Formats: sequence, structure tokens, C-alpha cells
Amino acid sequence: MASIYELKPAFQSLLRPLVKRMAGAGVRANAVTVVAAGLSALVGLALFVWPGAAGPLLVLPAFLVARMALNAIDGMLAREHDQQTRLGAFLNELGDVVSDAALYLPLALVASLNPVLIVLIVVLGIIAEMTGVISQMLAGERRYDGPMGKSDRALVFGALALWAGLGGALDPWADWLLALVLALSLLTILNRARGGLAGDRRA
Repeated sequence: MASIYELKPAFQSLLRPLVKRMAGAGVRANAVTVVAAGLSALVGLALFVWPGAAGPLLVLPAFLVARMALNAIDGMLAREHDQQTRLGAFLNELGDVVSDAALYLPLALVASLNPVLIVLIVVLGIIAEMTGVISQMLAGERRYDGPMGKSDRALVFGALALWAGLGGALDPWADWLLALVLALSLLTILNRARGGLAGDRRA
């Protein structure tokens, strides 16, 4: 199903000249992964310490774009500049789910957002990523099926944070949006599992 992840090749093309310069300067893919996770923890900490404050909420959407770029850069450094390592595979997968949790769980403290829905979305996001990894184990292909992948979650949470940071009212429509994200997250898990099982049969 359609997902923002399908825009990744075009995004990578924009970043490729920068990645080439970074590789020439000796920047390592694993270092970029660690920096992205560390910055995610810092932004998440700010959201936790000042829940609902405009400053951290407005930082979040901008950082999510930067994090998306960092995630693309570390992958391109690894694949296109001979930096793939077993450690990098661990850091990449674990860094993504830890960063998601660090950035999104503090939004449960925002008064106008349903904390139960936020927590459930984060949990299902982790399960979706795990499903994609299990598919790789079974069939040799990491699944990124939508409709609610990592980039899609970033778009939703970034938009909510931007609107709230600008003083926009979140009641009552935000709960309906989060409920939709929850349903789409379940569908994403199903799609990735089905894709992985189909790939396993082909393998």
C-alpha cells in the first residue's frame, strides 16, 4: 500500500552529493546512526521536561525532517561506500525504534492528546518494524510496506506537534486522527507479515 517511504529514492538523490563529500571526509555510517539516536533522545527529553510547551513542539517537526535525512545518509554511506557492518545493522534497527519511542512517547503528556492512543501507536510501530526484520530473516528481504511506516508516523506526529506548537486546538479531531493511525498501524503489520510470508514461499 502507498507510503511516504516510496519517496525515498528521490530524497536519496538529493542527498547523494552530500553523502559523497561526507564519505570523502571519513564520516562513518555508524557514527551518523549514533548521532541521530542521540539527538532524538535530546529532543524527546525536551518534550518530556516541557510537555506542551511551544518551543519543543515546534522543534520536533523540523528535527523529524533532519532525522529522516540522517537515516538516509547512514544507509547510503553503508551501501554505496562500503561501510556495511554487522554492528551497523544492529544500530540501524535498534536506533530507529528507540528514537521513535523517545520522540513520540512524551507527546502522551500533551493535555489535548490521548495518552493511551500515543502509547499504543508507539508499541505497534515497534511491532511493525520487528515484522519487517523478521521478514528479512525468512525471505532475505526487509519489508517496508505501508500504509503507516516510519516516515508516515513522522509526518503525522510532526504535523500534530507543529499545529499544537502554533497554538492550534487539538480537540476533538486529534483523537480521531490517532485512532486512524492506530488502525493503519495494525494494517501495516499485517501487510508486512503477508509480504514476508509470500517472500518466504518464493525463497
